[in-house]
Amino acid sequence: MQLIKNVKILKNHELVTRDVLIDNKMIVQVAENIELSGDVFDAKGAFLSAGLVDVHVHFREPGFDYKETIASGSKAAANGGFTTVIAMPNLNPVPDTPERVSEQVALNKRHGVIHIEQYGAVSPDLVSHQVSDMVGMASAGAAAFSNDGKGVQTADTMLQAMLLAARADRPLAAHLEDESLLHKGVINAGDQADKLELPGITGLAESSQLARDLVLAKATGVHYHVAHISTKTSVALVRMAKLEGVHVTAEVSPHHLLLSDTDIHEDNAQFKMNPPLRGQVDRQALIAGLLDGTIDMIATDHAPHGTLEKAQSFKTAPFGITGIETSFQLLYTHLVRSGVMTLETLIQRMVVSPVQAFKLKAAPTSVQVGETADLALFDLENSYQIETSDFQSKGKNSPFVGWNVYGKTIATWVDGQIVTQ
Repeated sequence: MQLIKNVKILKNHELVTRDVLIDNKMIVQVAENIELSGDVFDAKGAFLSAGLVDVHVHFREPGFDYKETIASGSKAAANGGFTTVIAMPNLNPVPDTPERVSEQVALNKRHGVIHIEQYGAVSPDLVSHQVSDMVGMASAGAAAFSNDGKGVQTADTMLQAMLLAARADRPLAAHLEDESLLHKGVINAGDQADKLELPGITGLAESSQLARDLVLAKATGVHYHVAHISTKTSVALVRMAKLEGVHVTAEVSPHHLLLSDTDIHEDNAQFKMNPPLRGQVDRQALIAGLLDGTIDMIATDHAPHGTLEKAQSFKTAPFGITGIETSFQLLYTHLVRSGVMTLETLIQRMVVSPVQAFKLKAAPTSVQVGETADLALFDLENSYQIETSDFQSKGKNSPFVGWNVYGKTIATWVDGQIVTQ
C-alpha cells in the first residue's frame, strides 16, 4: 500500500484537502485523514489530478530515434503529468497493417513508462489513395486512425476510410491540409508573413477540407476527430456540425491558444508548426470554442526535432514543437490563474473529454475510490521558469523556453507506481 497525504483534489466544484490510499494499482480510500505506517508521500497541499491524457503525440520510434524514442517521449509525458497518450503513426515503418500495428503496440508497451495507445495509418505510407485494413488494425490494437502530417487529399479516399473506421468502431483523426492551397507556405498567410517575407499558408487549406469531411462524416456516422484545429472558420464549422448531429470531436493545441502569428518577430523556426500560428481573431475563437465545448479537448501535438534541424530558417526547418512537458503548466498559468477558465474546466479538457471521446476505458477521470491510480501531482503555488535542461524529451524545440509558469509536476503515478518525481 501507498498513502499520499495532504493533497488538494477537485470535489463538488471546489478544491478540498484529502488523503489518498493506493493498493494493487487502485485507489482504495479517499478521506480527510488516513493513517499508514510505511510508504507515505506527503504532498504538502499540492493539487492531485487523475493523470492527464494526450490524444496526439509523436514519439518518433522507430525510424527517427534521434528526435525522440518511446522511452524519452514517455518520460517527458510523465514529467508533464500525463499517464496516457495516443501516438501518431508517421514512423518508419508506418504502422499501416495489422502486423505492424501489433509490433508497434508491443514496442510501446516494452519501452514506455506510461500507457501508450497507438494510431494506425489511414493509408499505406500515409500518402496512398488506397485505404489500410482498419478492421484488422483495430483487432491488432489500434486505438484510432490517422494520417497525421498528411491531409487525405481525395474525397473518395476519405469516404472509404470513414466507412472502414465506422465498421471498426474507432475514431478517425484528420490532419486537415489541402495541398493544392499550400503553395510552399511555412507561416500563416497575412501581414506577419509579408513583413518577414515568408510564404504564407491560408486558413482555407484547413477549413475547406474540414467542410468536405464533415459532410462525409454525417453520411457515414463515423466518429470524426479534428486534429489541432486552428482557425475561426474551422471552429464555426465544427459548432454547426455538432448542432446537426455529426459525431465530431475536436482538439486544440496549447500553442494555438496562447500564441498568434504576431508573436513571431523574426525568422525563428521555434515558432514553426503545422498548422501555423494564426491571427489573434483565430486565437480568441479557439479559446471561445474550448470554453463552450465546441472544442472537446486539448492535445499537445508533441513533435520533437533535432537541435540542428530547428536551428534552420523558417523555410527549411521542419514543422513542429515539443509540448508535453509544458502544456498543463502554460494553460494553468495563462488561462486558469488569469480567470479565463476554471481549473475544473481545464481538467475536463485534458482528462475527462479525451478519455470519454476515445473510449479509453482503463484511464481514470477523477481521484476517487475504484479508479486506477494513474495520478499527477502539481504545485499550483510556486512559479518556475521553463528551461530545456529540465526536459526529459530529446526535443528542445519550444517557443516557451524562458517563460515563467505555475503548476510544476511534482510526481506522476502509473498503476500506483511513481514514474517521475
